[in-house]
Amino acid sequence: MGNGMRVQCAAASREERRQGIGRVLGLAASVLVAAGLAACVRPTGDFDRAKPSIIHDRVMPTAGDEAARLRGDPVSKFNYTNDEKLMRNRGWTLIRPPWTKDWIGGTMVELSRTRVLPETEGRVPPDLYLIYLRSDKFQSSEARYDKIAADASGDAELVMPFCEVALRVKKADDERLRVLANKPVSTEETYEGAKARVWENRVMIKWVSQALRYRITAYKRALEGLEIETPTRDRVWKVNNSIRELEGQVRIAEASCDNSTRYGADEPVRRSRIYKGWGLERAPVQK
Repeated sequence: MGNGMRVQCAAASREERRQGIGRVLGLAASVLVAAGLAACVRPTGDFDRAKPSIIHDRVMPTAGDEAARLRGDPVSKFNYTNDEKLMRNRGWTLIRPPWTKDWIGGTMVELSRTRVLPETEGRVPPDLYLIYLRSDKFQSSEARYDKIAADASGDAELVMPFCEVALRVKKADDERLRVLANKPVSTEETYEGAKARVWENRVMIKWVSQALRYRITAYKRALEGLEIETPTRDRVWKVNNSIRELEGQVRIAEASCDNSTRYGADEPVRRSRIYKGWGLERAPVQK
């Protein structure tokens, strides 16, 4: 082997080692960031709206994008459309814990929202809601029932506004994919970025429906606990009615926000056995 060939092989080997070290360091950095920010919950302001935060708006999303790439998830560098931003803002109110001071569930959601963890792993422990209701914040036992009913009804009212935006995003994604299939794309980065953004949008819609199911579980478990701990006769119906209302809206979200499937697909009409072959009967006898 000539000297030139040895130099090329050595250079290639050094480059491979450098790339490998870079991947390891990137993974380690993501893990350290996740561990360091594990106790960070998205700050909220008036009416529990999300407040701007450099850590939660820039630092954690940057670490999350790197973590997503390392686990093989699509990551798009595209700017968000107005509807994509609005969908994520409205979705955040439905994926965060119903009790905004729940730092355990809030941390899980925030790590998933910023993609440090996979989005659909941002599960809020449902038993924490009952622990919150048992706190000293509620001086009246009936107020605890009223809180469940108010939270469930409030969630139900937020589903359709989210779905309205989600449907617009899905329509725009269909157009994006149509253009991608029919027009030449200048770079591979543009091609992969478009597909990644469609994937990210679909995961967001799926995550919201999953989070709402966890909320329903939390509300039902809280009601069961309160019925034993502080039974009452005139509040249970109200709470159950609010939860059923939320379940109806969640079915829409689980059907990709398609309102036409809310009550299920129409079954084919069965032909009556009595009138079977009616059109083949002979004409009546003419007198």
